[in-house]
Amino acid sequence: GPATYGHVVDDDLHGDPFGPPDPRDSARHVPHAVVVDTRLMPGPDPAANRPWTPWRDTVVYEAHVKGLTIDHPAIPDELRGTYLGLAHPAVIEHLLRLGVTADELLPIHAFATEPSLVAQGLRNYWGYNTLGFFAPHAAYASRRPEAVGEAVAGQQVQEFKQMVKTLHAAGIEVILDVVYNHTAEGNHLGPTINFRGIDNAAYYRLVDTDLRLYKDYTGTGNSLNPRHPHVLQLIMDSLRYWVTEMHVDGFRFDLAATLARQFHEVDRLSSFFDLVQQDPVVSQVKLIAEPWDVGEGGYQVGNFPPLWSEWNGKYRDTVRDLWRGVPRTLAEFGSRLTGSSDLYQDDGRRPIASINFVTCHDGFTLRDLVSYNDKHNEENIEDNRDGENYNRSWNCGVEGETDDDGVLSLRDRQMRNFVATLMLSQGVPMLSHGDEFGRTQRGNNNAYCQDNELTWVRWPKKLDDAETTGFLQFVKTMVWLRRDHQVFRRRRFFHGRPVEGTHDELSDIAWFTPEGEEMTRRDWEAAHAKSLTVFLNGNAISEPGSRGERITDDSFLLMFNAKHEPLEFVVPVNHGKEWQVVVDTARSRGVSPGGGVRVRAGDRIRLTDRSLTVLQRPA
Repeated sequence: GPATYGHVVDDDLHGDPFGPPDPRDSARHVPHAVVVDTRLMPGPDPAANRPWTPWRDTVVYEAHVKGLTIDHPAIPDELRGTYLGLAHPAVIEHLLRLGVTADELLPIHAFATEPSLVAQGLRNYWGYNTLGFFAPHAAYASRRPEAVGEAVAGQQVQEFKQMVKTLHAAGIEVILDVVYNHTAEGNHLGPTINFRGIDNAAYYRLVDTDLRLYKDYTGTGNSLNPRHPHVLQLIMDSLRYWVTEMHVDGFRFDLAATLARQFHEVDRLSSFFDLVQQDPVVSQVKLIAEPWDVGEGGYQVGNFPPLWSEWNGKYRDTVRDLWRGVPRTLAEFGSRLTGSSDLYQDDGRRPIASINFVTCHDGFTLRDLVSYNDKHNEENIEDNRDGENYNRSWNCGVEGETDDDGVLSLRDRQMRNFVATLMLSQGVPMLSHGDEFGRTQRGNNNAYCQDNELTWVRWPKKLDDAETTGFLQFVKTMVWLRRDHQVFRRRRFFHGRPVEGTHDELSDIAWFTPEGEEMTRRDWEAAHAKSLTVFLNGNAISEPGSRGERITDDSFLLMFNAKHEPLEFVVPVNHGKEWQVVVDTARSRGVSPGGGVRVRAGDRIRLTDRSLTVLQRPA
C-alpha cells in the first residue's frame, strides 16, 4: 500500500541510537505491503516483443514518470503523472519522432520523502530514497473511483507492466535508474523502517570504531553493505525480478562506485560485479554505471568491468568547457568526440562503454546551462548551499532571464552546438527530458525536492508552435542524422590510418586546422586553439555488418568553431572533391534537406562565432 512515511514525522520511527531499546510500536507509521501474483494478471507477455536494441543504435532519453507526463495536454487528467501516462500514444509518438530508442526512468522503486523535507513542506521528487526494491512506486499508478484513499492491490504492478508492454510494442526499451547504494533509513538518527530492524550490521556499512554509526559514501546518511552475502542476494534477486517478471531492458546504477567498495577502496573486481558477470539473466541486459560516489577515491570513470557502460562525466565536462571557451581543451575534446578511447580501449572495451551526455536530471537543464553562471537553489530552503557550485556553465553575458536579442540568439546557438556535438560523437548519446523544448528550472541545479511546475516538462499546446519548432526540429534532425549513418555509430575505435580491405587510401579519421592543414602536436596543445575540422571516412569502417558484410557510408567533415569570433575554414583537399552543408548551428531553422550550400575542396567557408558546420559527401 502507499507509504505513510514521508507524510508523517513521528518519534516512533526516530529512537535514541545511544539509549536502550525503544519499546514503542511504530506499526501505524511504517509502510505496509501486499504480495501480488503477477501470473494472474491478464494480457500477453511483455517479453514477447522486447526490442533488444543494440548499444550502437541506442539513443537514451532520461525521463521522470511524473515530470514528463503531468502537464501533457493530450493525456487524460486521470493518467497524467502515471505509468499509463508515459505509455500514452501522444508521449510515444513524440519519442518516436524524436528518434529515442530507450527510456531511462528516474527511480520507480517504492521510495519515501525524508522527514527534513516534510518539515519544510517539500517532497522527494527524484526518488533516490528507496523503501522497497521489489515494488513499483504506488504514487505513479492511476487512481480508480473504487480506490479512493488507497491504491488498488497490485494496481501499480499491473500498470507498470502495461507501460513496459506498450513501449516495447513501439520499439522503445525501458531502463530503470536503481538505487542499491543506500536506503530511506537515513543515518543513526533514523528512521527505522525495515532493514535496520531486521539486521542492522548485515545491511549497512558501520564505522569500525563505533558500530552505532554509519559509513556514508552516498551523502544520504547510510551505505548499503554489498559485502554481506544476504545483501548481495537481495540486490541480485531484485535485479532478476525486474528483468524476468517486469520485463525491463536494463539498469542505470546510482552511485555505482559504492557497490564496488569491498572495504574502503573502490575495487572493480568486487563480489557484486562478479555476480553480475556470471548471472545468466542480469548479464544479458543493458548495464550502466554512474561511476562515482561521494567517498574518497570515488570518481571511477573508465574503471568499470567490460560488461558495463558508464555515464561519462569527463565527456560532459569537456564538451561544456569547449563551447564556453576554456583554453587547452581541444586535445581532450578530440578524445571525447571519438568515444574516449583513453578511458576504455586498454580494457578491451568499445565506444559503447561511454554514455555521452551534456545534461541530466542532476544539474542544470540545457537551457539553464547557457543562461546561468551560478546555481539558484533558494527554493530548496537551504540558503543556496546545496547543489554543485562548479557547473562549467556560461550565461552568454547576462545571468538568467533577459530580453536581449543578441544574448538569446547566442544561447540558442549554444544549445544547438551541444546537441549537435552529442549526436556526432562516438558512444551512446543521452538526452534529458524536456531539453528538446528548452526546459528551464530557473537556475536550480539540485531540484530533487521540487515536485511542481519548476521541474515538470511544459509541453507546448501544439508541437508545431513557432516558439518550439526551430529547436525541437533541430534536435530531431541531429538524432536522425546519427541514426541514419553508421559512421557516427562505430562499434570499434578509429585506427587513425587507412583500413585494410576497404580499398580506400584515406585514413578512417583525420584532423585539420581551420586552414585545412593536418593537425600537429603543437596545434593540439596551443592554449588559444578552439577550432578544428574532423574528417570521418565512411569508406573505412573496419567492423562488418550483422551478416559479416562490409559497411560503407557517406563521409563527413565536422567543422568546430568554439572561438568568440567568426572564422574561415578551408575545405581540406585530397579528401573529397565536392561536399554539401547538412548542419549549420548558426541557422536557427537548421538546413533544409538537400538545401545546403555545395562546396569543393579548397573552398573557404565562413563559420559564425561559436558554431558548428557539417559537410556531407555521398559514398
